[in-house]
Amino acid sequence: MPLYVYKALNESGRVLSGVIEADGPKAARATLRNKGIYPTSLKEKPEEFQIFKRAGLKDIAIFTRQLATLLGAGIPVSQSLLATIEQIENRQLKKIITSIHKDVTEGNTLSNALSKHPKYFAHVYVSMVRAGESSGALDIVLTRLADFTENQLNLRNRVSASLAYPVFMMLIGTSVVFFLLTYIVPTVTKIFEQLGQKLPLLTIILINVGGFMKKFWWVILATVFFSFTFYKASKKTKNGRLFFDRLKLNMPLFGNLVKKLAVARFARTLATLLSGGIPIVTALEIVKNVADNMVLSHAIEKAAKDIGEGENIATPLKRSGVFPPIAIHMISIGEQSGNLDEMLLKVADSFDNEVESTVKGLTSLLEPVMIVAMGCVVGFIVLAILLPIFEMNQMVR
Repeated sequence: MPLYVYKALNESGRVLSGVIEADGPKAARATLRNKGIYPTSLKEKPEEFQIFKRAGLKDIAIFTRQLATLLGAGIPVSQSLLATIEQIENRQLKKIITSIHKDVTEGNTLSNALSKHPKYFAHVYVSMVRAGESSGALDIVLTRLADFTENQLNLRNRVSASLAYPVFMMLIGTSVVFFLLTYIVPTVTKIFEQLGQKLPLLTIILINVGGFMKKFWWVILATVFFSFTFYKASKKTKNGRLFFDRLKLNMPLFGNLVKKLAVARFARTLATLLSGGIPIVTALEIVKNVADNMVLSHAIEKAAKDIGEGENIATPLKRSGVFPPIAIHMISIGEQSGNLDEMLLKVADSFDNEVESTVKGLTSLLEPVMIVAMGCVVGFIVLAILLPIFEMNQMVR
C-alpha cells in the first residue's frame, strides 16, 4: 500500500504531521478522521530508492513463521495474511504480501498467489504450500518451511562471519601494497636512479614492478573488470555455467567444500519436500531447480528418470559419481528403513557441520598465511630500498 504524508489538526486545534499507509487518499483521510485527526494537506510519499532494502531470506523466514503460527491457531488464511502485513517491516515484502492477500481474498489459493512472485518465493516453497493445502496441514508445512529457511540462513551467516575477517584483511593488504608500489616506491627509487650507480637486482626488480603498476594500473583494473564480466556472461549460457560448475567441484581444496555444501542443500530440500507429502519423483524434479549447480542438477534429473522407471533412490545417485559415498550409504539406509526424510536431514546436518568446521579451519589457516605473505612482500620492498643505501654508505667510508 502507498504511503501518504499529511498535515492535520486534532480536536484541540493542535497542528500535527506524519505518514500513514492506506489503499488511497480517501482511505487515508477516513482513517485519520476516525482517529480524531482532520487533514489539511495529504500527498503521496514518493518511492524510496531501495537497492539495499530488498526482502531477504530473513524476512521470508519471519513471515513464514508468523503465518504458520496464525494458521495453527485456527485463523483463516486471509485473516492470517492480513495480520502478518501489520508485522512486516520490509516495505517490498509488505507490498507483495498485500498483493497475495488480495488474490486470496478474491478466491485464489495461497500457492497460486505465491507463485506470482518467484523472486521471493521459490518453486520449492510454492510446491510445499500447494502440498500443504492438498493435505489440509498447511500450518505444519509452513512450520517446516520456516525451519528450512532459518537453517539455510544460519549456515550462510556462520560461513559469512568466518570469511569476513580474512576477506577484509586481504582487501586492506592488497590496497596497502598497491599504494606502496605505485606512489611510495617510485618516489624513493627515483633518487637511486639519479645517482647513476649500479643498483642491486632486488632494487631493479622493485623499480620495474612499481613503474609498471604506476603506468599500467588501469590495465590491471580493466583485466579484473573484463574477467568478471566474461565470467558473469558465461554463467548465463548453458555450456559456460556447466563448465564453471564442474570447475568448482574439481577445484583443489575448495572443490570438496563446494560439493558438500551443494549435497547438504539437496538433502535438506528433498527432506523438506518429502515430509510435506510430495512424491519422490516430483520432489527430485523440484530439487534439481534449486541445486545451484548444473552438474548436480543433471545427476538429479537422471536419477529422477531412473527412479520413475522402478529403480531405488540410492543406486542412480551413486552411479552419477557426484554424491559422496557416505551420503549414498545414509540415503540407502533411510530408504530401506522407511525414514528417508529423517535420514536426509541427518545427511544435511552432517555436511553442514563439516562445511562449517572446514571453513573455520581454512580461515584459521588463511590468517597466518596472509600475515606471512604480506610480511614477505613488505620485507622485499624494504630490503630493495635499503640495499642501495647500505652500498652508498660503504662507498662513503
